Amino acid sequence: MNKKISRFLAETVPETPCLVVDLDVVAKAYDMLRRYLPIASVYYAVKANPAREIVAMLAEMGSNFDVASPAEIALCLANGATAERLSFGNTIKKERDIAAAYAAGVRLFAFDSEAELDKLARAAPGARVFCRILVSCEGAEWPLSRKFGCTPELAVKLLCRARDRGLDPYGVSFHVGSQQTDLGQWDGAVASAAAMFSLLAKADINLRMVNIGGGFPAQYRGDISPVSRYAGAVTAALTKHFGNQLPEIIVEPGRSLVGDAGIIQTEVVLIADKGDGGKRWVYLDAGKFNGLAETMDESIKYRIETPGRAGETGPVVLAGPTCDSADILYEKADYRMPLALRVGDKVEIQSTGAYTSSYASVGFNGFPPLRTYCI
Repeated sequence: MNKKISRFLAETVPETPCLVVDLDVVAKAYDMLRRYLPIASVYYAVKANPAREIVAMLAEMGSNFDVASPAEIALCLANGATAERLSFGNTIKKERDIAAAYAAGVRLFAFDSEAELDKLARAAPGARVFCRILVSCEGAEWPLSRKFGCTPELAVKLLCRARDRGLDPYGVSFHVGSQQTDLGQWDGAVASAAAMFSLLAKADINLRMVNIGGGFPAQYRGDISPVSRYAGAVTAALTKHFGNQLPEIIVEPGRSLVGDAGIIQTEVVLIADKGDGGKRWVYLDAGKFNGLAETMDESIKYRIETPGRAGETGPVVLAGPTCDSADILYEKADYRMPLALRVGDKVEIQSTGAYTSSYASVGFNGFPPLRTYCI
């Protein structure tokens, strides 16, 4: 448990469930990434945690921002970022949203289809555009395959068409999957990007940028490598495939910057024996609809602590409070909790600073959105 967060919880005693984020941890993670990957420009993925305090602090530290909607653009502009520091990285945009971003000064846009390219040509004339390609997400605990990106072969054709439509074919992007645990995944992705550079150069199109996306992890239950090793793997892949003529590099961290900075404090609402000889069911006041959406298919396995309760433990099924049978967090994973656990006890879910508050529902079953405190 982070001592600063622990002190806040003890002194403030906020209503649960709540997320508490230590801004100092976010700042340290940002500095570490800049230290170990100095060749890249950092574009914080706002969707990971859109708290105003986080955006304002990172803007002051010099970060750029990967935005996905008009609301995220407005958030960044209102908290210290300028339009030239924004990348509209969502490949699925309404044409009027593209036009609004362009009017606000945004000049960097992602796409992965001809239809999206047509919208950009009409609504953002002359803008810099980059095409997202499909790559392997093997090794990622939260894969991002299929929905985003196109084949490199199609991307080459689309970037040629971008030039013909009056846009600036600026680069290529990929994402090897969120919470990527295989450091070797960047090698194949960078190889695909480098091959595109060569093919397009033959068509007199000189790409200048590679956006390597995110993928750097937070500390959940499994072991992970330090950020220095991830940065080393990325740098090695870029050097291997581009040599000394490195293009501009963009990295879009989200989880790795804010994940370990946050803790969700939740409360035990009910402990139930189903009478079937199975595990105890422990129901918390935070579930899939209160910020823990990434427990879907038990993909992200958070570290969970029960302060004040020790002793012998037993296997449990962990579930949320809503009237939806999908609101089960962990049933197959081996989670164990103290036999002395009681209704009303506080439970702390570690490394929940990313993709929790932004995933919480507005009010399913009448439960309020997850409250966030940045300290």
